[in-house]
Amino acid sequence: MSGGYDPRAVANLMLDEADRLEIGVSHIILQKLLYFAHGIYLMRTKTPLVSGYFEAWQYGPVHPAAYKSFKQAGKGAITFRASGQNPLTGEPRQIETPTDPHVVDLLRQVLLTYGNMPAGRLVDLSHAKDSPWEHVVAKARTEVAFGLRIPDSVITERFRFHKVSVGLEPLSGEPIDDTPLA
Repeated sequence: MSGGYDPRAVANLMLDEADRLEIGVSHIILQKLLYFAHGIYLMRTKTPLVSGYFEAWQYGPVHPAAYKSFKQAGKGAITFRASGQNPLTGEPRQIETPTDPHVVDLLRQVLLTYGNMPAGRLVDLSHAKDSPWEHVVAKARTEVAFGLRIPDSVITERFRFHKVSVGLEPLSGEPIDDTPLA
């Protein structure tokens, strides 16, 4: 799939997997998990996991379509799923979630690795020096940047600066300090 999945569908699948793993996911955590899953998928397959784009917001990368669908959850754990809308009738419709076992496995790995981290720690990871988010924000200080979009080409080029891995241990083998940020 060259264009990627609907970000709301991937977010719904992430939330379903989080429920199975008994991990509560807030809106800000969902945004970071969706971004990390997208970046890892992009690095592995050279194709995007989700369609559309991420933007550099104050607390890190945000997918506008997923933001709009889940913003009503506020700071609490998300207990609902995004739905679509029939363009002709305006009626809500269910969004089909991806069934690719590689995508399901990736989302499970991302949840097991990052799902229990405090939101502040995930924001810190997403703001890593030379990361896609930091690159776009720094560029905006010196050039005109429309909407502070983070292109997939920038994610592909700079995702390695996050120092994130999917697995039980970080790539460096050093334990992660997961104390909440003040």
